[in-house]
Amino acid sequence: MEPVDDVSTSVAEATQFWSAPPPYQAEFDYETGDVRAIKLIVSITLGITLVLAAGYLAAVVLSDGAILLRPSEVALERHSTYHELINPVPESMTGAGVTACIVDSGIALDHEDLEGVNLVGWKDFINGNGDPYDDHGHGTSMAGLLVANGWLKGVAKNVDLLVAKALGANGSGSDTLVADAVDWCVENGAHVISLSLGGAPNILPFSVGSGRTSGDAANDAIDAGIYVVAAAGNDGEDDDGDVAHPSSEAGVISVGGVTIKGTHWPGSSKGDNNGRILPLPILMPRGDPNKKPEIVAPAEGVPVLLEDGGWGIADGTSAATVYVTGALCLLLEQKPDLKAGGTQNGADNVDAVKRWLKDSAVPEEGQATHDDYYGYGLLNVSGLIDLAVQA
Repeated sequence: MEPVDDVSTSVAEATQFWSAPPPYQAEFDYETGDVRAIKLIVSITLGITLVLAAGYLAAVVLSDGAILLRPSEVALERHSTYHELINPVPESMTGAGVTACIVDSGIALDHEDLEGVNLVGWKDFINGNGDPYDDHGHGTSMAGLLVANGWLKGVAKNVDLLVAKALGANGSGSDTLVADAVDWCVENGAHVISLSLGGAPNILPFSVGSGRTSGDAANDAIDAGIYVVAAAGNDGEDDDGDVAHPSSEAGVISVGGVTIKGTHWPGSSKGDNNGRILPLPILMPRGDPNKKPEIVAPAEGVPVLLEDGGWGIADGTSAATVYVTGALCLLLEQKPDLKAGGTQNGADNVDAVKRWLKDSAVPEEGQATHDDYYGYGLLNVSGLIDLAVQA
């Protein structure tokens, strides 16, 4: 890393917001009211906004006069607080022996906090490159939350990691490519699939040329006993009425967000659990343990890795999704019979784990039942594993 002449100025001015195209692109005939063609687009904007802000980086002057940037004590304390918030397991549990697959924008393996990561598979569905890379940064941030082992520590740092690049440099990609990526995860032995992405939930499923959707792929994975975790979305005040696709699928674990105090993060999308006839498609009422979102996890100002080798903070249910992915990896390390291909029936395992997530979750103060924003409650990693071990 090259020396920085004025660290305080450089850090203070280094504020970066990521954006992406709308979740759908369509040609609409206003005279006939027909949609001529439509392409489903999934985007990380429903998952995360990254901000590199003053106060979250610190400068260390080395003996040769070079300046090294690292996360500040404020950032490291925030990182630790979020880990404590989800009631962590002992550090001896690391996700070893479990395979997790992240579908995102790629991974920058040259980040110092990713040194030694056990990357067992890579597939680039955008450009076909054989070597791992990240031309957007979101995927690196998500991978770090799971497997970082440097200044920041991932929730399950010793998992076998698969990375499928299905989002391009602008942070978006077609739902069909995401479906292909999910299928690839399944074919390559994933036990948990992490989708920190999403599209708007109300699109008609019979659109021209829509093909196989990420929801179809997720459901096939779940039927095989593979756990699929996806972001609820960041609709906030502009909520469209339900969580993002594919987290809206019944068997997918939809993850909402909380603040560092454990309260509802206001950007998190609301679930529609009562059912509706209009607008199409028809939505049937949801029952336990599949009400949306199922669970909430850290989503406000979460310290993350940046693809340029630095660190930043993230707002969004993308980050929350990876916390839950990590929790499931720790669970499967402790209870390998719950893996796909294990000694118990796969699809039934997914249902059982969702019920343990529900029963172990910590509800918000005053919450008696499922909440359309807060789910069944805050992720409780130790409680989840305890219920599974006792079953």
